Amino acid sequence: MPAPVFLPESPEAAAPRVNLPGADLLRALAVAAVIYSHISFYVIDDLGSGWWVIDVVYGVLIEPAELNQHLSFVGVAVFMMLTGALVTRSAIRDGPGKFLTNRFSRLLPAFWVATAIAILLVRLGINGMFSGQEGISDTEALMSFFLGGFFLKPEVAVLGVTWTLTVQFLFYLACVAARPILRLRPIVMPLAGGALCSLVLLYNVYAPLPYTVPMLSKIAATLPAVFLGQIMYLAWAKLAPGRWLIVAVLVQMHVIIVATQFRVYWAGEHYLWTISVVAAAVVLIGRYDGVPTRWPVVTWLSTRSYVIYLVHTLILYRVVENTVLYVGPTLAFALFLLATAAVAEIGYRWVELPGARAITAWRNSRSRVASKHELVRRHSGTSVRKIHADRA
Repeated sequence: MPAPVFLPESPEAAAPRVNLPGADLLRALAVAAVIYSHISFYVIDDLGSGWWVIDVVYGVLIEPAELNQHLSFVGVAVFMMLTGALVTRSAIRDGPGKFLTNRFSRLLPAFWVATAIAILLVRLGINGMFSGQEGISDTEALMSFFLGGFFLKPEVAVLGVTWTLTVQFLFYLACVAARPILRLRPIVMPLAGGALCSLVLLYNVYAPLPYTVPMLSKIAATLPAVFLGQIMYLAWAKLAPGRWLIVAVLVQMHVIIVATQFRVYWAGEHYLWTISVVAAAVVLIGRYDGVPTRWPVVTWLSTRSYVIYLVHTLILYRVVENTVLYVGPTLAFALFLLATAAVAEIGYRWVELPGARAITAWRNSRSRVASKHELVRRHSGTSVRKIHADRA
């Protein structure tokens, strides 16, 4: 058993910064892959037709590289690995309050607004549900703002893409719970996390149906991508021995194999290979600092990627459905991209950024008030002790 990796008390030494200049390029590629996946699913599986762009992508990427059909999970895996790679340092350095505020301040405002819009579109009869129901009740709508609909049986999804937020939020909470371990033996978290994911998968397979929670299998099958990102950070930061990093990677591979065998994934049998290719791309592109990482289009896509991710499925089906017969598929999808870009710009400037600033300002004001109360308490305690000393 190797000696434990004890981290020094200094926050900087405990969690050294690892520069990832290629992170913006990865986000841009990830959001493009997610959009392509939903277009491909829609054209092939829903419409039963084709499109020349899908033929090109299949011939250039999917078939030669043996990736998942529709590039399924490629974009999501990139986002998840970036989460693990970029968040782990903050989880080690920051206290729980600051850590969670920083994470939720950027995610919750846009998520809540997008969910409200999705509910409104369903209520107006413009869009349908992503889980097959005819409509959404008031209780289900309220639960959707807290991702609760995904845990119902049958599942209730008014905005299907937000299922990935359950994975991210759970990872954030796990980081807070495991912070003492992260500061002492950080490699334990991906090892224990992978083992727990395997147990969840086995539970949902072998437990009686009334007691299973299908969404937990989806989360358990996706968390390995986050843990792989965390392992990358630990390797780059030299916070864990090499042999234990290899063991941690093998644990995540085992979870992916189990999830594939139990058919938790939804687009074929190539998930282990696809996730491996994505991991290699994140390692190579993440440290890349070339000219493409600074292209304006890459910067724009990266900064707006979260809002694009949230809103694109709300726009895709109605725009294409109402234009494809008149202008053809290529122009119809171009109109969809333009509409998504416009909505994303509005959401980023008027929702995501202001929301993050407001939540951060609220947190900072509470911290200042708490600091003042602590100073007053300490001053009062010092004064009382001085009075007792003078009397003595």
